[in-house]
Order: sequence, then structure tokens, then C-alpha cells
Amino acid sequence: MSVTGRSHAELHAQAAAEAARRYEESAAERARVEDRLASGVRFPDTPDALAVRADRILGLGGPSASAVVADIHREAMDRPDANERIIDLSNELQAWSFLPRGVRAGATVARITRRRDGRELPHGTGFLVSPRLMMTNHHVLPDESFARTCFAEFNAQVTADNLPDTVLRTELDPGAFFAADQRLDFALVALAPTSDGRPPGEIFGWNRLSVQIGKLVLGEKVNIIGHPQGRLKEIALRDNQVLVRLDDFVHYTTDTEPGNSGSPVFNDQWEVVALHHSGVPKRDDQGRVLRRDGRPWSEGDGEDAVEWIANEGVRISSILRNLAQLTPDPRRRALLAEMGPDSGLDQSAVAPAPQPGATTPAAPGVTAPSAPAVPATVTVTVNGTETGTGARKPKTGLRARATAFGGRRHLVFLHGRDQQDKEPDDLRRNWTSGLNRGLTLAALPTVDPEDVWFPFYGTRLADFVSGRESTAEAVGLDQVSAAAAAEAFAAASPTGSYERLLYEAAVRAGMPQDGPAATEGFGAGLVGALHRPLSWLAARSDLDEWTIATFLRDVDLYLGDGSVRQAVLDSVMQTMPTSGELVLVTHSLGTVVGMDLLTRLPDGLDPVLMVTAGSPLGLDGVNERLLTHGPHRPPRVRDWVNVWCPTDAVAIGCPLADERWGKLTQPAVANGRDRAHKMEEYLGHANPAKEIGSVLTGPRP
Repeated sequence: MSVTGRSHAELHAQAAAEAARRYEESAAERARVEDRLASGVRFPDTPDALAVRADRILGLGGPSASAVVADIHREAMDRPDANERIIDLSNELQAWSFLPRGVRAGATVARITRRRDGRELPHGTGFLVSPRLMMTNHHVLPDESFARTCFAEFNAQVTADNLPDTVLRTELDPGAFFAADQRLDFALVALAPTSDGRPPGEIFGWNRLSVQIGKLVLGEKVNIIGHPQGRLKEIALRDNQVLVRLDDFVHYTTDTEPGNSGSPVFNDQWEVVALHHSGVPKRDDQGRVLRRDGRPWSEGDGEDAVEWIANEGVRISSILRNLAQLTPDPRRRALLAEMGPDSGLDQSAVAPAPQPGATTPAAPGVTAPSAPAVPATVTVTVNGTETGTGARKPKTGLRARATAFGGRRHLVFLHGRDQQDKEPDDLRRNWTSGLNRGLTLAALPTVDPEDVWFPFYGTRLADFVSGRESTAEAVGLDQVSAAAAAEAFAAASPTGSYERLLYEAAVRAGMPQDGPAATEGFGAGLVGALHRPLSWLAARSDLDEWTIATFLRDVDLYLGDGSVRQAVLDSVMQTMPTSGELVLVTHSLGTVVGMDLLTRLPDGLDPVLMVTAGSPLGLDGVNERLLTHGPHRPPRVRDWVNVWCPTDAVAIGCPLADERWGKLTQPAVANGRDRAHKMEEYLGHANPAKEIGSVLTGPRP
């Protein structure tokens, strides 16, 4: 018998039987999960799965994520229970946007109706996954011939005033595209344009499917929108729980009815996590389906009489993997590509490498405009400041007064990156102001800015950066994503180490490493591979993705290009004392420059104290490329203070734990919100200021 020749009831019954079999086979796992839930474990999943889920919640952003980030900012970024608390807070702290986002997701859901014998019979549910493609179950649309007898009804619902909405009918167009799989029980079909010629997705929006996991963990809630028994649109909202996750299916408890076949299963961020396809009926010892009254069920009773004990959905990642194995013609391939970069289908059969510039919207609904592709070399405008514009007027470093600290003791400030458009005198005053706040708290004398040496290499470094990037029209923040720029930075890395730096920092901040828990991608990989570590670091710290991406770009350039390192060190040496005692206070990239600088000091200059603040030295991708290679005691330095802030993404890897660093003081400080990496903030704390002030005011040699 052909698929079309089999009745809808037979296909649905087979799907239910397979779901029941899987449900019975997973009884031991379900019992384990239920026992852990009963014992008070909110999310009885693996630590790796919890970490990936937390990653995705924070990466999506929004008010709920902001509340989560505000909560975890008070603690170190790698606390073992942080991931579970992120998921818990995200589930409990639903922002107002949860409701309108749900409305937007619901607009993508349609009732599938069949024409038969001159009648129109509600048949199932489907939902848009691209401007022109709708997903439902195989047992709803088993083949192209059957699909031609059906149409989709959008807005089959009541309004906020409990009045019937205006229904828009759209014909199915299986000739343009149709794909189905009986085992995974899915069908994907094209829709004809609406009466005004527009694709349905342009009117109702569509759900952007993702091959990335982290969309759901055991014990979490799910939401289902559909047309049970062909009725107007209904929702089962959060009064449900994920029980078991199989390779291709997921079991959950929720209030659905047979007409919900083909409905999208959403998480609380309104991402589609599964395709609902069948209820799991209760059976007796003889395997007979039971009615709600406990008696054996017969076909004449109708499905509404069945006692359903759970529901089963098909995992979206499994469906996308199946679709990726297709070899459609170019026209159908283009329709698959419209599902977006996160589906993996725009490249799995087309392009072998990710394309910079692709972004993934945070929620389903109306599509966001795509960011343009970023060339391998790019000039970027950040906060109105171009990072690549050709040569600048050089600024010179500032020497201290000859009488400062008795003329034999020298305080030197060594700045970090992105200082090219700032005046050295302003920077010196700001740093000194911060230090004086800390000195006041420590009850020590303050410092005059003119008593501070301030070498300046900002212009020199920026010229090297711009020399590696296009001097064409700058690309602003409103035109390109940080992840897309990071792809360009990685491509231009002198030694190919940029990506390693970014991933090492993210892993040290708790991001799960490569493996099945990191992605369920396929083919050549996902577009925007660097978005994940960037978003993880930004969510777990107080720095934005742009700051992180460009900071690592400059560190990588300094460490990877010998001519850049030489020019920066030469610029610093032009404004350095030549004898006496040295108190070297460094920040950010300046801590890396300072470590190299210590190998070049003249014999008459004695470094009695080195301060590193907001330093990336804890990253192996940084310390292994120092002139002295690897963790080590700074040459000739008597005392070393490494001050760090847990929410400063640049200071990932701190405190420095490797014994090869030797003895050092490492105070952790709580910098102000949005100021985690500011040097003035670091110096304004009593602990580091006391270390500096004690040396400056101590007995002179």
C-alpha cells in the first residue's frame, strides 16, 4: 500500500505506537530523572548540558539574561553552580517581553486543513521555518499528492476581544519543495505566495531553527502552540516538564490533543526545540491502549477518549541533520538556505567555510536585516573612533619632574590598547586621580601627576593596526557584528593564533569545550563560529563583545608580529628613566608589554615593584609568546602585585596559579559596573594603591 493509500488514522496510530515503545524503553532513565526531581534537583541533567544551556540563555540576551548577569557578576565566573542558577533565574524571571515574543511566535503557527469530498476538514498544525517553508508531521502530510489537497490557515484564532480573527488562507506548493521522513515524522513543504504576492513569512514571521544545542535541559519547561482537534489556536504554557532526551526524540508532559500534531515546541526564549508529533497512550499489561476510565480503548471511541500519559517531540537538530543530507537542485537548495545560517542548511551543500557577517536573531518572528559580509581586512569604527584610518599625528610620552621622589625613585605608568586618540597628559592625570583615591583610602600621601613617567605607544600601535586593515570607508557598529569582525581578525592574525586566544579565554570562563555538548552542527561547521566564545565572555563579564574582540586582536598583533613588538618597545624606551628604582604600573596589553620591557632595562635601573592590572598573562596563548616564553618570575623584579577583577574578561586566567610565576600578591577587587577594565577603577582600591604608596614613601636608597 502506498503512503498516500494509508489513512491518516493509521499513520498517526503508528507514530503513537513508536512513541509508546520509546517511552517504555526509556523507563529507567525517566525514573532516574523523576527521582532527582522529587529530591529537589531542579534540572537533573549533566553538568556539561547545563553549561551549554546557560551559555545559550546568556547569549540570547534580553531583560531576563540581564537580570541573570547582574546576579552572577557579584561572583567569580567559574563557580560550579553558576550554570544551574542561570537556568533557574531565566525560568523564573520572565520579562514582559516574554508575552509579546510569544505572540510573535504564535503568529507563525497555522492550521492545516484538507479538502475532501467537497468539505474542508481541519487536519493538523504547521509552522513557518522560513519565508516560504512550513514544517509539520509526516503523518499530517505524507507525500506531495496528499499535500496538494491541503491549505494553511493563518490567524485561525480569537483576538484579545474574544472575536474571530481574520483568517488568511495560503495554498501549499509541494511542487516547489517537499521533503518528508517517516521515522522522524516530519514534513517540510513550500507555501504559495499570499494574494498580494508576498511570501507568508514576510507577513507572519518565521521561526529560525538552530542546530546548536543548549536550547533545553531535563526538568525545564516547554510551551506548545497549535490547533488541537482542529479548534482555533491554543497554547499549553509552561505547565509541563521535559522528562527524557533521546538521540532524536524528547519526552515531556503537557496538555496537548491529537490536533496538535505538527505543532512547534518552544523553550522560554521562544526557540523551537522540537516538533510535536504524538502523545504516548497508557497501556495495560497486554499492551492495549487504555481509555481515561481504565477500560481498553477501541478505534470507535475516538482519540479524545485515550488516556495520554506523556508526549513526544522530534528534536529539531535531528530534523536539520536529515535535511542536510539531501541533494536538492539549486532552486530547492535556495529555499533551504532561506532558513538561515544557524540552521546549517545555507552552507552544508554549498559553501565549505563560514561567511563572516552572519548574525542569528535572538527570537523567532519578523526577520532582522542581515549584516553585510566583512572583508578579510576591515576598518572598524567603535564608539565613533576609527581603529584603522592611516597614519596619525604622533603623540609623545611624558617624563616626570627631575625632583620626583627624591630623583632616585620613579613611578612609571604603562598603558594598554586603544589609546591612540587620547592625550597622554589627560591619561596621566586620570590614572593619577585613580591612584590618589586608593592612596587616600590607604591613609598614604597622594601623588602629583607631574611626578609620573608616562610612556606612550598608542599611536604607533594603532598605525600598525590600520596598516593591516583596509583604509577604505570605515565599517561602523551599526553595519557589522563583533563576531563578523572577529572572523576577519582571525583571518588576518600574523600567526593564526587569534582564534586560539578567544577560545582559550572562553573555556577558562567556563564555556564547554569542543564535543557533542558544544554543538550539534554538521557539514562544514556553523556560520559565525566565533560568536559563541565572544557571547560567552561578554555575558560572563562586564565587557562587550567589541571590546573583547578588538582587545584580543591587538594582543595577537603585538605578540605575533616582531616588527610591531619592536616598534612598541622602542616607543616605550624613549620615555623611561635610565637609573634608580623603578615602580612599574601596567594595565591590560601594557602588562604584556611590561613583561617584555623588563628584559630590556639598563643595568642601572632597578625594578623594585611591578603592578599588573586587568592582565591577560594567565592565558597560555599570551604567556607562551612573551620574550621569556611561558610563566616565569619577572626578571629582576623584587615584588609583584597582580590585581584583577572577576568580571573583567581581559583578566581571564587570574589569579595566576602556575607555580612558575613565583611569589606574588594577587588581590581580587570589585570594580564598578561598566568599569570592570578601567585602570582608574583598579588603582582606586586601597590594596593595590597601598602597595604602590608604601614603596614610593618608604626609605630612599
